[in-house]
Amino acid sequence: MVAPSRSDNPVVSVVIPSYNRKGFLRLALQSVISQTAKPDEIIVVDDGSSDQTVEHLSSKFPSVTWLRQENQGVAAARNYGICRARGEWIALLDSDDQWDKNKLEEQIHHLKVHPDCRACHTQEKWIRNQNQVTPPTYLDKSHEQLFKRSLRHCLICTSSCMFHRSLFDEIGLFDEALPVCEDYDFWLRLLLHTPIDLIDRPLTVKFGGHSDQLSTSHWGMDRYRIQSMENLLACQAMSKEQKIWVWEILAQKCQILEQGFTKRNKHSEAQTYSEKRKRFEQSLRHFHTLELG
Repeated sequence: MVAPSRSDNPVVSVVIPSYNRKGFLRLALQSVISQTAKPDEIIVVDDGSSDQTVEHLSSKFPSVTWLRQENQGVAAARNYGICRARGEWIALLDSDDQWDKNKLEEQIHHLKVHPDCRACHTQEKWIRNQNQVTPPTYLDKSHEQLFKRSLRHCLICTSSCMFHRSLFDEIGLFDEALPVCEDYDFWLRLLLHTPIDLIDRPLTVKFGGHSDQLSTSHWGMDRYRIQSMENLLACQAMSKEQKIWVWEILAQKCQILEQGFTKRNKHSEAQTYSEKRKRFEQSLRHFHTLELG
């Protein structure tokens, strides 16, 4: 395990993946440029955009490192930026989000005060259709049972996070096999490996309501959460209690998909999730039988 930097001036790289979002990206970059604590490096990974993102913005932001790749999805773009970054600390930002001007300064201060911290995130301000809204209470980011609660909902916002780069060597990068929920998958692996500190102030601004959000373009996102949890069950670091939590949520999400596919007359898919549900319920019964025995 690599110890976090104890330098008074940690080297921070910002990584922003983007696909056909030059308007949002311009605002996201401005929020990074305007930070009271300047990052050492800003990397934008253009994921095969067709809107001439780089051509329109590179001259306006000459300090940014612009990388391009063929369209491979947000996970691949984010991973490319992380691998190319030179900072010991990686701060992630989605192209449609923004930062409060003090965001990096407060995170860097937190790292100095808590030298053992290897990952931290912040609270968020939510903007929907140009209006500020209150995040739902079930997205509570407090430390209490954070892993267990994260199985049901993605509680950590990618754009709020800063990591010591050694974590990527230890738990891996974002899963490029997942077209969505790659963040959900990463947080579960992270929380099994190390705690994440919360700066309890809304230093990240999340914008929603636009049509190209991945969360609105994929029906049945629980398919990918199930795929993630099935992969997670192979993790040796999981306790018996954590496996029970995973089996319980897997059975519930499989039942939801089973019902959804049935309503859509997709009986083969419904059968697939019915069989999965029964298998997870059997694992739970088997475990409880062993415990009672």
